[in-house]
Amino acid sequence: MPGRLLENNLITAHYHAPRGKRRLYRMAHFLSQRYLDAEDRLVGIIGCEGSGKSTLIRGLFPGLELTNDDDGINNRRAPIYDFSEEDYFAGHTFHIDIRFESAFHQLFEIAEAINRAINAGKRVVVEHFDLIYNHLGYNAQIIFAIGEDLRVFRPTVFGPSPIDIKSDIEKNAKYRLMAHSAEDLTCWLLKNVYNCRLPELHSDVKHGFVIGFQEEPDFDISELENRVKELIEQDIPIKAAEGNYIEVRKDKIYCTGKRIHVKSTGEIENFRLIKRFFMDPISKEYLLVGLAGKEEITGFSTLPPKNGNNESNANLI
Repeated sequence: MPGRLLENNLITAHYHAPRGKRRLYRMAHFLSQRYLDAEDRLVGIIGCEGSGKSTLIRGLFPGLELTNDDDGINNRRAPIYDFSEEDYFAGHTFHIDIRFESAFHQLFEIAEAINRAINAGKRVVVEHFDLIYNHLGYNAQIIFAIGEDLRVFRPTVFGPSPIDIKSDIEKNAKYRLMAHSAEDLTCWLLKNVYNCRLPELHSDVKHGFVIGFQEEPDFDISELENRVKELIEQDIPIKAAEGNYIEVRKDKIYCTGKRIHVKSTGEIENFRLIKRFFMDPISKEYLLVGLAGKEEITGFSTLPPKNGNNESNANLI
């Protein structure tokens, strides 16, 4: 009954998709508490390559054994294939990555394994759910989709279709990668050139990022923007390094979401910093906002006034 009540009320929920591992874990924990029901047996996960699906799943289902992730492959055969209804102590929740498993099994075989587990009252978390939807013939009870933003759906028999969801999130996924790479370049300059102390966790805005400072910085925002643009114009490759680092030239930059990046700095489009710091009256932080991608500034139609004077957005961006 609780799942049915949720299904009848929730259409879709949208959140900024965090880029760092810790932020994504926290968001996933929040989503699991708010939207998951104990009776959900088919959970769909949809997302582009390098969007953080594995991290999202680990945050939603702590302790779940994944068949594979971005860092490697589980040599053990996916447990869902060896599941027996007669085994009382068989696992309650199974993970299966359709894209990975389709290299070794026909889609109808994968669908049969999913159906067998669900019919036995088990839960199946299906990564790349859009790839198996037509073979299953029915939708997931809840879908988590991650692209530029993170969306939660409770589909009905009337939709939305996982295929349509995947098509939709693919359209803007690149802006999340651009914003993340621009954020890390900005932070690297702030730390190594301007000797700024940076917070461990940052915040997000549409097509951009927010960096908070405990004290009002004294550096010139336009100068910082130009330095970042110089790195972008050099079209430097961005590579995943060992540990929680990315490599830009020979410099290693700390990053816990090292796959959520563009392949080179030259792929960052239309980077700009808003030319003032915003004071958060509650946290007492001074906020620096960076944007990338589309010219339109979603969510910045009315910037808060500074010292009682309304400023034109065009003069700030």
